[in-house]
Amino acid sequence: MSSTVDFSVRFAGLKLQTPLVLLSGCVGFGDEYTRIEGWDNHDIGAVILKGTTLEPRMGNAPHRIYETPSGMLNAIGLQNPGARYVVDHILPGLPHAETQFWANANGTSPEEYAEVARIFDDSPVTAIEINISCPNVKEGGVHFGNNPAMAARVVEAMRPMTSKPLITKLSPNSADIAETARYVIEAGTDGLSVINTLVGMAVDIEQRTPVIANVSGGLSGPAIKPVALWKIHQTRAIAAKHGIPILGQGGITSAKDAIEFAIVGSDTIGIGTGLFYEPLLCKQILDGMGEYLEKHCMTTYTELVGTLATSY
Repeated sequence: MSSTVDFSVRFAGLKLQTPLVLLSGCVGFGDEYTRIEGWDNHDIGAVILKGTTLEPRMGNAPHRIYETPSGMLNAIGLQNPGARYVVDHILPGLPHAETQFWANANGTSPEEYAEVARIFDDSPVTAIEINISCPNVKEGGVHFGNNPAMAARVVEAMRPMTSKPLITKLSPNSADIAETARYVIEAGTDGLSVINTLVGMAVDIEQRTPVIANVSGGLSGPAIKPVALWKIHQTRAIAAKHGIPILGQGGITSAKDAIEFAIVGSDTIGIGTGLFYEPLLCKQILDGMGEYLEKHCMTTYTELVGTLATSY
C-alpha cells in the first residue's frame, strides 16, 4: 500500500481504514481468508458476512455454483445457521480490532427483516446490509428489490429496530434502479450497495438440463462490470443529492477496475468473485490505486470519487 496516500473513507457515518469491502457470500462468515498466507485484514475497510435469515436455512440443492466465461453463476440459496447463532457463536471469534464486520440481512417479509435487524443491533457488527435483491431464492429476495414500494417497506420495518447504519443492496434487474434508490433513501437507508448479481443460467448440452439445480442463479464476475458501472452512474445523482454513499461492486478484479468504479461514484469498492481468482487481490488493488493517485497528484482516495467528466 502506498505510504503517501490516505485510503481511509467515511461511509454512512463509519470510518473505514480503506475503501475496500469484502462482499457477502464470498468470504463466508469472515474467517476463511485469515488462513491464507499474506492476508492482512488491515487492507480492507469491512467484511460483509454471509447472508443471514431469522431461522437456519439449508439453501438450494446442488449444483449451486458454475463457472461461466468471465464470471460465475451461484444459487446457494442463503444457506446459514440463523441470525441468533451468528451473533452468539460466530461474531465473538472474529478479529473486530483489525477491521469492521457488517451483517447481511435477509427475509421473506418486512417483519422478518426487522427481527433480523433487532438481533444484529445487539452485536459487534458496525452496519447491516439489507439484501432485497438476491436472485436465487424463491421467497423474498429479488421479489422486494424489483418493487420500489416493497423495498421501502423493508427499510421502514428495519429502521426502528437498529441504530446501526442500514445499507440497501439494489438489484440490477430492477426496471428503474434510480427510482428504487429514491424510495429506500426516503425510507431511511444510510447507504446503497450497487449492484447485486444479474440473473442467468447455464445448460448441460449432453443432458439437456439446467446446470444449476435452481435453474437460474446470480451471475457475478468481470462479465457484469459494464452493467455495474452504468447502474452506479444511474444512482449517483439521487444518492449525492441526499448525501447517501454508494458501495460500488460488480466484476472488480484489478486496480484499474476499482479506479473506474471510484470515478463513476463509488465511495467504497466491493470485492467479491475476484477473490476466487486471486485471494490477495486487495493488496494488489491498493498498490495500483496508490500509484495512480500519486501520478495524478491526489493524496486521498476520496478526491477521486465522482470525478467522471460528463461534458466532452
